[in-house]
Amino acid sequence: QVQLVESGGGLVQPGGSLRLSCAASGFTFSSYAMNWYRQRPGKERELVADIDNTGGNTNYADSVKGRFTISRDNAKNTVNLQMNSLKPEDTAVYYCHAWVYKQDVGGFRHYWGQGTQVTVSS
Repeated sequence: QVQLVESGGGLVQPGGSLRLSCAASGFTFSSYAMNWYRQRPGKERELVADIDNTGGNTNYADSVKGRFTISRDNAKNTVNLQMNSLKPEDTAVYYCHAWVYKQDVGGFRHYWGQGTQVTVSS
């Protein structure tokens, strides 16, 4: 079954760095784009970064461009989010996400990790 498990969240000072990781299983990882979303308290979930199945193309929200880097290792079935120059506004729960075709559940479906908390505070 499809499973996405995030790790690496925690408390960091403004200007600091964190690296999030997502371990994927239950599907052909190298065939699918992967995404990182985040949700701030009281706000809707927003797309932070995405990466195509090969890792050759990436996209970022304007709010994180130049500070965050998404990457993947298809040999290890992992996708990462390197977060540098962190700001208090980056405080959120971060979620790994994939849109995966599964014939046994009726086609394409959203799959989400459990989320990992990132808190940026002095």
